[in-house]
Amino acid sequence: MDYLKIFAPATVANVSCGFDSLGFAVDAVGDEMTFTKTTEKGVKITKITGAELTYDVDENAASAVVKKILNDANADFGVALTIHKGFSPGSGLGSSAASAAGAAFGTNQLLDARYSKLELTKFAMFGEKVACGTEIADNVAAAIYGGFILVRSYEPLEIIKLPVPSELRVVAIHPQIQVKTKEAREVLPTLIPLKDAVTQWSNLGGLVSGLYTDNYILISNSLVDIVAEPARKCLIPYFDAVKNSALQSGALGAGISGSGPTIFALCKGDEVATAVHDSIEEVYKNTGINFEVFISKVNQEGIKIIK
Repeated sequence: MDYLKIFAPATVANVSCGFDSLGFAVDAVGDEMTFTKTTEKGVKITKITGAELTYDVDENAASAVVKKILNDANADFGVALTIHKGFSPGSGLGSSAASAAGAAFGTNQLLDARYSKLELTKFAMFGEKVACGTEIADNVAAAIYGGFILVRSYEPLEIIKLPVPSELRVVAIHPQIQVKTKEAREVLPTLIPLKDAVTQWSNLGGLVSGLYTDNYILISNSLVDIVAEPARKCLIPYFDAVKNSALQSGALGAGISGSGPTIFALCKGDEVATAVHDSIEEVYKNTGINFEVFISKVNQEGIKIIK
């Protein structure tokens, strides 16, 4: 293979109770990237659309990952890369993760798929470090594996793919403001009371159990974050109004996607998802803040080749 074009999905991380350990991929939003083999070794970015990103190959999350993989594989070719961002950096939907994971996947295809999904996740985590200073795995693993994933361990890295109930839908609203991951991490508490930690662990266990058993009531009861959300919601205008509106319209639960400002709601079935979509759109339409709202299934496939 000398050329391919891929779709790298947006992702929702944390999923309320699963801070830095839980994530899932969406169908509706993502990036498109192309990879072309070149006789000249190394990587170069030939085109970026959809967002203003650096062309510096060591500072761009995608090209940094491509370079790292080519060096690791001792490849005898280079890669020319194009990136079309389908959603904004700083959205809370894993923008840097889509770039990093997509870069790992695409380069691996040019190398005849020599690396496993777990190894690709490790490479993509390097891209996250380039982008935001931290080698987090939840977004990149969700993009690479598809569906829901649990980061069971970081040392050693262990990713578990979780089942997805067939009627599960996600509604997300992206206010057109930027919340930088680094800044959102700085507002988090450094110490957590034992009682709160036990509650958070219990909710995570309940959510995982609900996914395995198609128990929507258990999923709903478990979508509670008492650690990150209380500290971060002040960064997102009208967060409480959106969350309350979603819950009143039948959502199983709602919370901050990644570090925000996107707010997600999980729903059972298309009818409820449509009602939730309309209700949160109503909350935001007179705020004076531009926004986008979408409904999506959970993307079970993850990154895919489209050409």
